[in-house]
This record gives sequence, C-alpha cells and structure tokens, in this order.
Amino acid sequence: MVRETVDGPPGEPPESTTPPADDGDSTAGVERAFAALLAEVVRTERVAVDSHFFADLGADSLVMAHFCARVRKRPDLPPVSMKDVYQHSTVRGLAIAVGGAAPARTAPGVTESTPTAAPPEEAPLAGSTLRYVLCGAAQLLFFLGYSGLVAFATTGGYRWVADGSGASGVYGRAVVFGGAEFLGLCAFPVLAKWLLIGRWTARAFPVWGLTYLRFWIVKVLVHANPVVLFVGSPVYVLYLRALGAKIGRHVTILSRTVPVCTDLLTIGAGTVIRKDAFLLCYRAHAGRIQTGPVTLGRDVFVGERTVLDIDSSMGDGAQLGHTSALPRGTTVPGGQRWHGSPAQPTEVDYVRVPPVRCGTWRRAAFGVVGLAKALLIGVPLVVAGTALLLTRLPVLGGPDDLAPRSVTAGALLLDALVLSLVGFFGFVVVGLAVLGTVPRLLHRLLVPGTAYPLYGFRYSAHRTVARMTNLKFFVWLFGDSSAIVSYLQRGLGYRLSPVEQTGSNFGIGLQHDSPYLSTVGTGTMVADGLSLLNAEVSRTSFSVSRTTIGNHNFLGNYIAYPARGRTGENCLLATKVMVPLDGEVRTGVGLLGSPCFEIPRSVERDSRFDHLRSGDELHRRLAAKNRYNLRTIGLVLLIRWVHVFGLTLLSLATANGDGGAGIALDAGFLAGSLGFTAVYYALVERCMTRFRPLQPQVCSIYDPYFWHHERLWKVPDTHFNAFNGTPFKNLVWRLHGVRLGRRVFDDGCHPSERTLTTIGDDCTLNTGSRIQCHSQEDGTFKSDRSTLGAGCTLGVGALVHYGVTLGDGATLAADSFLMKGEDVPPHALWAGNPATAVRDHRPRRSPADTATEPPGSVAGPAPSPRSPHHGTTVAEPTPG
Repeated sequence: MVRETVDGPPGEPPESTTPPADDGDSTAGVERAFAALLAEVVRTERVAVDSHFFADLGADSLVMAHFCARVRKRPDLPPVSMKDVYQHSTVRGLAIAVGGAAPARTAPGVTESTPTAAPPEEAPLAGSTLRYVLCGAAQLLFFLGYSGLVAFATTGGYRWVADGSGASGVYGRAVVFGGAEFLGLCAFPVLAKWLLIGRWTARAFPVWGLTYLRFWIVKVLVHANPVVLFVGSPVYVLYLRALGAKIGRHVTILSRTVPVCTDLLTIGAGTVIRKDAFLLCYRAHAGRIQTGPVTLGRDVFVGERTVLDIDSSMGDGAQLGHTSALPRGTTVPGGQRWHGSPAQPTEVDYVRVPPVRCGTWRRAAFGVVGLAKALLIGVPLVVAGTALLLTRLPVLGGPDDLAPRSVTAGALLLDALVLSLVGFFGFVVVGLAVLGTVPRLLHRLLVPGTAYPLYGFRYSAHRTVARMTNLKFFVWLFGDSSAIVSYLQRGLGYRLSPVEQTGSNFGIGLQHDSPYLSTVGTGTMVADGLSLLNAEVSRTSFSVSRTTIGNHNFLGNYIAYPARGRTGENCLLATKVMVPLDGEVRTGVGLLGSPCFEIPRSVERDSRFDHLRSGDELHRRLAAKNRYNLRTIGLVLLIRWVHVFGLTLLSLATANGDGGAGIALDAGFLAGSLGFTAVYYALVERCMTRFRPLQPQVCSIYDPYFWHHERLWKVPDTHFNAFNGTPFKNLVWRLHGVRLGRRVFDDGCHPSERTLTTIGDDCTLNTGSRIQCHSQEDGTFKSDRSTLGAGCTLGVGALVHYGVTLGDGATLAADSFLMKGEDVPPHALWAGNPATAVRDHRPRRSPADTATEPPGSVAGPAPSPRSPHHGTTVAEPTPG
C-alpha cells in the first residue's frame, strides 16, 4: 500500500502575492482576490469563479481551511469561515455572501434580547516555576497524608472484620465497619469544603497558589466521594445540598460530572439534567481559576453532552438541547428552547415523554432503599471479601497466612501470579456470561414507548441495564476490530443485521441507554464516542424507545444520537455534530456543526482508497486485518493482566506489617500503585512505537500502519484523571511523548496522539477538552501534528482536530470544535461548532493583576497574578 504525508498547500510566503481587492467594485474585487488565493492553495494557475470547491477543484476541508487562514491574513478582505465555504462552495457565491461583511465579528449565537455581560479577557499570567514546584509538593503531601488516614482506618477495620466468628459474625462486623467507613468517606469532603473554603463566591485566582491548593483539595475530595455512585438518585441531590448548592424539590440529575463550586449552583424545582452535562461553576482561563454562578429556573431541561459556562442562566421552563453550550454570560429566557454551540433559539421540544404521578414519598423511598442496598449488601460484601482475602487466604507455598510472609519469598510471587490470573481472566469470563443474561431479563420489564414514573422498580431496572451494559472494558477490548460486531449483536442485543463487516465498524468508545433498542444499519461505520440516547426523561417520568441509525452512514467522534434523529441512509455525521430532530430526513449528505448544516457526503480526496473496500481485495485485506486485530486483543489482555499482577504483588508485599509500619506500607500502596500504573502504561505505549514519534499519514484503514495506530488507542488512559490539576500530569504526558512546555495547567485534557501533540508554556487546558490529531472518514485515515502556542486556553469540552495551530495566547471557547487545518492567530478568541473567530485581541493586564493574593478565604478579593507576557487586551464581552 502506498502511503503519503498529509496533503495540503505548500509553505506560505510571508506576504501573499495576490493583488489587493479592488475598491471600485467591492464584490468583484473580493471575487478576484479569493480566486487568486485559492489558485495558490490548490496549486493551479487559475480558478474559475463558478468552479465548485469540492466537486470541480477536488479540494477537501483541510485544503479549504488553509484557504480560510490565508484570507484572514489579508486585512483588505472579509473573514471567511469553513461554514461559509460549505454553504457557498464557489468563489462567486462566497464573494457575494461575505463581500460586504465587516472584518470584525461579534459572538455567534448572541441575540439582542440576550446580551452577554462577561468581563473582558485577561492576559495569560506569566508562570512562576517556584510556585509551580511548591504547589506540586504540597499536593503530594496531601495525597500521602490522606492515603495514610484511609489506610489507618481501613487496616484495623479489615482485621477486626476478619476476626468475626463464623459467617454471620463476619457479615455483622462488615456491616458495621463498612457503613462507618462509607459514611466517613461521604462526610469528610463536606467537612473539608466548609473548613477550607466556607462559601464559594464569584472571583478569580491564579493557579498554583495557596488559594488554588485549597480549591484543588476540595475538588479532589468532592469528586472522590462515593456518593457519586448515587447519581440519578435523590441521595445525590442531598449531597450537593450539603455542599451548599441551592436545589429545589423534585430535581433529577443524571450527569456524573460533579459541580465543584456548589454554593454558586442554583437549580429550581422540577429541573432535569441529562448525562454528560458540565455545570462545574468554575473554569480555568489564562492561568487563572474563575468561579461564577450557574442558575437554572424551575422545570428546566438540560440535554446530554452540554456545557453551561460560568455566569450563564436559564429561566423557568427553558430547554437546552443535546450537544449544546451556553457561553459565559448567556441567558435563556423563560419558556424558550435553545440548542447549538453557542446556543440559539429553536422550536424543537426536547421533553418528549408525558408526565406521570411521581411524588415526594416515592423519591424518598427510592433513596432509602438504594442506601440500604449499599450499606447492607454491596459494601459489606466488598469489605468482608477483601478482609478474608488479605488475612485468611492460605499461601500456596506453605501453611502460613499471608501477613507474616517475607516480601522476598518466592511464594509471594506465586500467590500474586495465581490471584491475578484467576481474578483477571475470571472477570473476563464471568463478566461476558453475566452481561449476556442478566440485562436481557431486566429489559423485559420495560415496554418501549410507555411512560413510567421515575424512582420506581422499572426505573431501577433501567438504570441497572444501562450500568451493566455500558461496562467500558469489553468495548475497549473488542472495539476497532470485527469482534466488536459479535459482542454488540450477540452479547448485548444490538440490532445490526445484515452485517457488512469492515473490520472497523465501531471504535473503542460507545455508550447507550438500552442496547436492546439500538439499531445500526448495514455498512455503517462509527468512530469513538457515540452515545445512543434510547431514553426520554421528564421531571416525573421516563420511557425507552428504539434509536436507529441508517445504512451506509459514517459517524465521527463524540456524537450524541437521539431517538427520532432525522437522518437516513448514506450520511456523514461529522465530529461533535448535533443530530437534527426536525425537518426532513437527511439522506446522501454530510452534516457538520451544532446546529448542523449540510456539507458534501464525500470528496474526491477521501475516496482514493475506495477500490480497497470491495471485491477480492477487500476480502484479502479484511482477513489480514482480522488476524492482526486478533493478535492485538491477545496482546492487550496480556498487558492488562501484567498490570493486575503488578498491583496484586504490590498489595501482598505491603500487607506484611503491623502498627505504624503496616499503616505506612498501606499508604505507600496507594501512591505506589498510582505511580506504577502511570510509568507502566507509558512504557507500554513507547515500546509499541519503538520509542519513535508518530509521523503524519494518509492511508487506507486496510493499511497495516492503521492497524498499528489502532493498537495504540488500546493503551488504557483513565488513570490520567488522578493527576488532573497537578504538575505530575505534565510528567506523565512527557513520559508518553507529548512535547510539553513549562508550567502547563491540565485540568483534564486528553491528547489522543501524544507524539503528534505540542503544547507551549503556561497553557491552560480545561476538563473534557481534547486534542485529536487524527480523523477517519469512511475508509480513509488521516493524521497530522497539532500545536498550541504559549499561553493558550482550551475551554471545557473543547476539541482541537488534526493539523491545527493555535498562536500564542489564543483561546478556544467551551464546547468549541476547531476543525482540521485551522490556523488561529495569536491572542485570538474562537468559539462555536465549528469554531470561528469571535475577535482578534491583544490582552492587557487586568487591574486585579496588580494586587497581591490574600491568604484568607476564597470569598476574598481577587488575587495577584504574575506579570503577563502577551501584550494588552481589549475590553469586550466574550462567550468563552
């Protein structure tokens, strides 16, 4: 197979050689300038003004992104976005559409009735290496101290439980100790929040300072609280109230993203918040943490995969659709329905299930029963099993117990080997058996289209089905291979027949509300991050219904596909697209953006490998890919088992101590297991790449290079979250090959191709943001480098595609999608899906930057950042 580097225009000259636009006839002058610039980009002598960019000139989105970047560098030309290019796909049409536009643009999605009131952008703070190091040291000390406290309570408790007389004695002690430890772990974060913070107020403070350290401690404890397991239950609402949130009656929260600055969160009675919604009440921006209120009125609906930035609000009865975002300072008036990123008014009703009776007593009973199941069944079983395993399991090499054995004994290695083999592969076998039976039985209790009350037996059955069948391990194991089709169809109950095997039908990230009501058509290919929304939820009721994706579609990354989605056959759904719920059924087109608009289904450059997707050549290459993927499955099972073996060995080794030494060993196990996991998986990934960086590629999915690249995605990465907001996250990224600057603040960013990613000094990366240096469109795979300059900010949930450059000090707003090939100027603010320039700005120092950081409460005055290093700022409202 012939591989090539990513196609695109040659290196740009410092100044364009095209003539300036003619002032005599504005549209004609713009037309001539556009034609000349496009001819340079596509490397042709001239371009006819009526030639279609994609059908006639053979351009693709990457080429046109370079064209847009060249246009933006011409101050005499109006700016052009990729949305403009798709909607007006000839030079003449584009010139007519934007010829009279002013170069400066206002924030998209903001109407006269909903003005923003956000403060001006601030310059990125110049980092302090000393403060960065001291903060990291303090975070490490807190982690070790907290680990020691947990170890002290847990070690003695396990021994006391194991000393119980008979099964009933062990169970009784497990209930007492397990309940006490569970309640202690739940209460400690609440107590720490009120002692360290008091009440959260709207303010800003620099990262790596003393105020930030207190903020980070509370954030970690709040997120680690076991009450998070009760998301979707009234118990979780009570927990948020204990943390200071102002939440009304009969509120349903299904999102597992826990708010941090809870005193700034207000939710009116009867509000529903769906899965994967971000209401953090803080954001990281330009080296600062900014806190601000998020206010939701009564009977509000917030859809899935949404972002509500600080200082945003929704009036009574308002709705925010799926895959949408409210920028900072945005208000949705009461009774209105908005969707999109940034959100704008719509007529679509997102509450599609009728209400039924669901009172306070039902909610209270559901919460009490859930707590009882946890305290009387779940927690005691875990505590008793762990206690007996650690204190009474015979050593295979002799009659003694585990505790008194020497760490160097060969029997210890044999114990760890046997325990890890039985535990890991037993989990694989038993897990597959359970997933194939129990959820199927529970699903029979639910009739599609029937409205059931929340917090009843059927609601509990629905939640159990969703939790069990969304187990990530098996999708991760079988994804990106032909085996995923059998797992989804035979194991979970997806409706996929007749199957047209491609070897990459589904990626390694997939979730649903009910697999038994999920249909994916023949020949459809799905990238990572698809969420099938089979459930509808109102303030009192829920129902399940079938979600169907048509034949011969291609779905990009991170798409939420609702039931009744208006797409049919042969569609391309781009990354982060908002699937339409109104209008005619779209067929034979591509959809991009939120709200979505039509683009070409495919272009000539993406069909260059189509000859490999049919006939004998397909059968030969698919067979080869299947053999390679089978070896990959075996390899990743081995990799995961070795990790389990290492943790088991470490656990047994640290169980050999009494008193203070034993507590120290137990505390060391938590820190040692986290360090071992980080270093082990970094070494695994680097060995897979032979310690060489990846190179940009354009190839078929039936090229062996792509199979190797898929294997890299199998390296686990969930442990990265434990390092969020600490300097140690940067050390982990460097181990994986990311070219990383100094003092980067990473609150939960995920770069998919580490060695193709470059991040400059003092960048600020928010939770849920992604840097994805690849794309797959049907049978074509592309990858390229992406670079963030010094002082850049990625907002919450923002996604940067491949081949992208962000200049120094640039900002990508929350939930934005920066398309492939874009070149963001220094100090620019881009927002939207797809992202476009809101303005170019030169930051200035905020007046607050001249103050000094107070040692007192977070509720005090604004702290003192370091001197900026990126110029001056213009005071304008911003959505990001």
